[in-house]
Order: sequence, then C-alpha cells, then structure tokens
Amino acid sequence: MRIAIIAGEISGDMLGAALIVALRVRFPQAQFYGVAGPRMTAAGCDAIASIDALSVMGLAEVVKELPRLLRLRAQLVTRLVRDRPDLVVGIDAPDFNLGLERRLRERGLRTVHMVSPTVWAWREGRVRTIARACERVLCLLPFEPAFYARHGMHADYIGHPLADQLDNSVSVEAARAQLGLDPGAALVAIMPGSRGGEVRHLAQVFVQAARLIAEQRPGTRFITPIAKPALREAIGAAIREYGPELQWTLVDEQSRLAMQAADAVLLASGTATLECLLLGRPMVVAYRTSALTAWLMLRAGLLKTRHVSLPNLLTAEPVVPELLQAQAQPQALAQQVLRLLADPAARQRQLSQFDQVRSALRCDAAARAAAVIAELLEVR
Repeated sequence: MRIAIIAGEISGDMLGAALIVALRVRFPQAQFYGVAGPRMTAAGCDAIASIDALSVMGLAEVVKELPRLLRLRAQLVTRLVRDRPDLVVGIDAPDFNLGLERRLRERGLRTVHMVSPTVWAWREGRVRTIARACERVLCLLPFEPAFYARHGMHADYIGHPLADQLDNSVSVEAARAQLGLDPGAALVAIMPGSRGGEVRHLAQVFVQAARLIAEQRPGTRFITPIAKPALREAIGAAIREYGPELQWTLVDEQSRLAMQAADAVLLASGTATLECLLLGRPMVVAYRTSALTAWLMLRAGLLKTRHVSLPNLLTAEPVVPELLQAQAQPQALAQQVLRLLADPAARQRQLSQFDQVRSALRCDAAARAAAVIAELLEVR
C-alpha cells in the first residue's frame, strides 16, 4: 500500500508525522511519500519535496510565488497520476492542496483533506471546491462538521493532534531548568512567527515592545525560539538594533519548552497560539501582513469572524488580546503583556478557559484520522 501525503507549514509536518505513526498501526507495510518536513521524514515518509516550498503567507505574497507553486503542483499531478497511490492526503495548505486534490480526483485517485480550511471565517464558497476535491474532510475543531453539514457535505471531527501531545503538566521551573534560565526572573517568550514574512512584519515591533516591558519591569528577560535556521539572522538583527541592552536568549526550535518557561507569551497569530493554549500559558496575539492582504481581509469583507486567533475562536468567551495591523504597536503590545505579568486575575481568566478547550480537543486525533482513512480504503 502506498499513501501520498502533501503537507504545508511546520504544523502540517507535525500532523503528518502523527498520522503516519497511527496508520502504521493499521498498515505496517504501507509506504509513505510526498511533500514533507523533518518530522514526517523521521516518521518514515520519503520526501519528494520540502514543506518549505508551500510556506508562503498572505494573499499578496502568494502572487509573486504563483508561477513556482503552479509548476510544483503540475509536477505533483504528473508524479501521482503515474504512481497511482492508494490514497492522497492533503494536510492544510488549502489554496495549493485543494487544487491538487481536485485534479487527482478527476483522474480517478482517492483524496482526503486533513485540516478544514477556515471556510466558516472567510470565502464560504470554497465548500463547493472542497466537495469536488476530496471524499472526506478531517476537521480538527469541534464546530466545523456542523458547518459542512449545513452545506450538504460530510466531514469528520477527529480532535486536534496537538491536544493529544501537549498539556500543562510541565512546570515553569522544570522548563527553565532544561533551558538553563534563571528560575526567579520574570520571563516573556517573544515569538514573531515561523515564516520569513511574519518575522519581517513583526520582529521589529515585538523587540520594541520588549524594550518597553523591560523599562516598566526592570530585570525582565526574554526568550525567542528560532523556528528555522534561516530566521535566526533576521530576529537577531532586530534585537541588536532595537533591544541590544535586553537580556535575551535565542534557542533553536524548542518553542514549546520556551512557552512553558515563560510567565507570558507575545506571539504571532497561527498554530502556535493553540500550542500556547494547550500548554496553559497566558498570551497576547498580534499579526501584521502586507497592506493589500490586510485590506482584503479587514476592509473588503473577506473575514467573517470577529476574532482571528484560535484561542478566541474556541473559548466560550474571547479572553486573549488580539492586536492586528495598525493596532500592533509596541506600546499597546507592551501594555497587554505587562497586564498579564502584573494581574493574576487576568492570567487566570485565560487559563480557566484554556482548560475547557483542552478537554474538548483531546480525542486521539491521529487514531481517529487513521480510522476514517482505513474505512475509506476498505470500501475501495
């Protein structure tokens, strides 16, 4: 049996790796290949392209990369039609994967899409595209299957794999000991994103906010996990220019440990916010992108939800400060972080909501996804 998996982003690599492990329980001799990152490769996936090829942020930013992405998709169609794997699983990266899945399905291949696009937030019409592209959608969020049902499409809630992996059992002290950090100092994790575009838009403003925090709370220290080696220089340059006097630790990867060690986290909107929730750390979320992308999302009516961060979409009431575009200024960011550092009630308001979400998302997602896929393969 051969299963092709096409993953985008670091988060897709993590989801793909967990899925491979769960599928091997059911299909020990299965072969896996596709667009993969280091975790999927370590789990036994033969990488025919890197997830970095799909790591493009924003609407405007995609335009200049479009020719390369179209070439890659055409190459994958040719390869997979020739190979005819038993199943193709697209993980996230919907603008790329749904088009790929549709072309493959039209040529008789079986397709599943893991991680529902945010059709409930914007571009609702994509439901029709999804229905043409794949047989099943594997949803990570509990409210998503009902949305698909209203549009006449079957979708399966599998829970979120991160909830199975993460909890808040590691103490701040233990995390700091592993990182060699001062156990008694105030510590803020600063995480401007895992993609070059995010770091370009957020690194400077995050470092400037850190400097303001240190001015208000002398002795505060900062830690930034570097998601990819290519981002180290840009983040380091921002620190050298805007916060050379700050006590700052850079670590390679280890984002979860850095969050566990922190008293508060300032981070870019994305999957890391869900990780932060599951780890039980209070946070402030910000995001900046190009002016065109922001206008399309915020002014042209493409965004249909009041909030953009996963914690605020999942909690019973929005408890995480979100500062987007022009709101994401150093002073405003610093004020929100300082409040979390100084006000136990503000911290607890977030953490009590996070506990409820963690319980709802913990469903052994990889095993559930493997069960749905096994059912489809048996029907074949």
